Amino acid sequence: MGGERINKRGLRQRAKEYAASPLSLFLLLLVIAGAVVTLSVLIFLIVYILIKGIPYITPDLFALEYNSENVSLFPAMVNTVTMTMLALVIAAPLGIFSAIYLTEYAKRGSRVVELIRLTTETLSGIPSIVYGLFGMLFFVTALRWGYSMLAGALTLSIMILPLIMRTTEEALKAVPDSYREGSFGLGAGKLRTVFRIVLPSAVPGILAGIILATGRIVGETAALMYTAGTVADIPDSVMDSGRTLAVHMYALSNEGLHVGQAYATAVVLLVIVIAINWVSSFLAGRIAKGR
Repeated sequence: MGGERINKRGLRQRAKEYAASPLSLFLLLLVIAGAVVTLSVLIFLIVYILIKGIPYITPDLFALEYNSENVSLFPAMVNTVTMTMLALVIAAPLGIFSAIYLTEYAKRGSRVVELIRLTTETLSGIPSIVYGLFGMLFFVTALRWGYSMLAGALTLSIMILPLIMRTTEEALKAVPDSYREGSFGLGAGKLRTVFRIVLPSAVPGILAGIILATGRIVGETAALMYTAGTVADIPDSVMDSGRTLAVHMYALSNEGLHVGQAYATAVVLLVIVIAINWVSSFLAGRIAKGR
């Protein structure tokens, strides 16, 4: 009963505050409307994709080999996992260690640091097709790698590197300075403090950046069409061409002959993205509890 009275008093107090300030009430309604619209659009997209795609999910769609009759997505699914792992293996260490240097070692207020941050923010706003053209001109043509998984992975690594750097940097900045001071006071060095105190505290934020980068990799089409190609087979090596699920879905819908299978591919892609987000959130929670 006491808790309910306190909640009612708090609600009344907030109502009086909003009534006294119309601007605050307007902003509150704007935030609520934005949340409702965002949630509604998300639910609509998920339901629409499921309704359109589930009827076309058949065993033939998961055949080991692709042909014009089954239009199997299994090779594309394997290529998606391979491409994601390759890109993250290249970009994640570079982005995380670069952010550690900028936050923990570089001189604060340095012009070089500000230039690097400005560059990363600028790179984040470049359209993906521009990265694709760069990858085609440099990796595919200049280095003569041809359309290959490696060319696509390196292009995607350049694309997601600014995202990982900025999110990691913000996660490190969010760690209170008292953690660092306490570690230094106990006699720990700079390196030990960074890797045993600061970095574990920033893991949830770092994983959030990696999740966003993974989502961009999984959903990318333009950059990969110019670098990795559209071959619907599992490549024998990273120097062979292969299409991901997003490219596979685009190819099917563009042909106009297997639109239903394209929606089914979208369902599988949606499930993979949700699974990646859930696993990453679960790991972040376990790591946070284990500290």
